[in-house]
Amino acid sequence: MAATVGNIEILSAGLQTSIQDLGRFGYGHYGVPPSGALDSFSLRIANLLVGNSETQACLETTLMGLRFRALADVLIAVTGADLQPKIEKRPMAMWCSRILKKGEVLFFAGPKNGCRAYVAFGGGLGIVPLLGSRSTNLSAAFGGLHGRALKEGDILYVENPASQFAAEGRSFEAKWRSLDTDTWTLRVIWGPQHNDFSKDVQHTFVNSQFTVLPQSDRTGIRLKGATIFRKKSTAESIISEGLIPGSIQVPGDGQPLIVLGETVTGGYRKIATVISVDLPLTGQIKPGDEIRFEAVNLKKAFQHLKESQVLIDEFKRGF
Repeated sequence: MAATVGNIEILSAGLQTSIQDLGRFGYGHYGVPPSGALDSFSLRIANLLVGNSETQACLETTLMGLRFRALADVLIAVTGADLQPKIEKRPMAMWCSRILKKGEVLFFAGPKNGCRAYVAFGGGLGIVPLLGSRSTNLSAAFGGLHGRALKEGDILYVENPASQFAAEGRSFEAKWRSLDTDTWTLRVIWGPQHNDFSKDVQHTFVNSQFTVLPQSDRTGIRLKGATIFRKKSTAESIISEGLIPGSIQVPGDGQPLIVLGETVTGGYRKIATVISVDLPLTGQIKPGDEIRFEAVNLKKAFQHLKESQVLIDEFKRGF
């Protein structure tokens, strides 16, 4: 690891702030979930804005309350939800990079839209990778900083912070990433157990609006709405099997559950799966929001993913 400088002091961690990158993969057969940023798109852009690789670790903060002080000059960028970031009580522009001067305090006042914001530091956070990732698995208490959410008094280290100062002033057009909504449409592909639900129930699933319940977190998004019941001819339960983020499980009560990045197995039927390009949106959905589902085919899912990657590639070429 490169030499590091202690230059970020956490004054308040807010509702929940943790260290996340793009996640750890390839360990699901050991029961290790990927973890990682729920809004991976915002994390990738935040890193590019400060001159990092897309895979560097950032802070993921939820809704409000994060406050930290710069102990040395550091290049930062804030992306994701607009949680009203302020530097010394002055609004800070999002989706662009700037130097946070020694002694300045950055504070998140509360959400104007979305749920989670991402803070990248030029040079990258000096966190030792575990199983190939710096992400924090909060439920299993490993990775990140001591396997936990951040707390008051934590000191974070940035690797060679001055090395990225030349990236100051980079910006990403906000129109490419609008989160100003509390009604979300998530595109899905059917399966793997959609045939265990009648055509009428499938029609109900994609023609109903569901409300996000307060019992939602990094593990999954619980919904309330139209009842999605299995066919009476099917068995009451299925054998537990592997899950991927975006799987939409239907428990016995018929109320769907969107699996996120902290689960790798489950025993409920999965009627559909959120397509990869829309998965980052799930990190911005908060309790009380409304969700609708739109079914697309696999060809369309690949096309939308390619379009998203082209956007990022064009942004990178602009440097």
